[in-house]
Amino acid sequence: MDKVVRMSSEKGVVIFSKSSCCMSYAVLVLFQDLGVHPTVHDIDKDPDCREIEKALMRIGCSTPVPAIFVDGKLVGSTNEVMSMHLSGSLVPLVKPFQANLC
Repeated sequence: MDKVVRMSSEKGVVIFSKSSCCMSYAVLVLFQDLGVHPTVHDIDKDPDCREIEKALMRIGCSTPVPAIFVDGKLVGSTNEVMSMHLSGSLVPLVKPFQANLC
């Protein structure tokens, strides 16, 4: 659990993913389209994959991946992120982490 807390707090936007997960890819593309370059942890490439999945579920993720953290706080999975985007609440949340596009 400590590893997940540390990893989720190391950058402004963090996505826990699996390399074969299409929903993780869709969330990554959304953030990139918003000018945010998240840190992506492909947990299937981590020797502690099972422990990371369990820790993500204990933290409150409905599914282990994708799990999206903004500013060290769990936002949720694909459904929560897409709902926030459609309601207009995602952009203000990630604004501090957008790259300058000048």
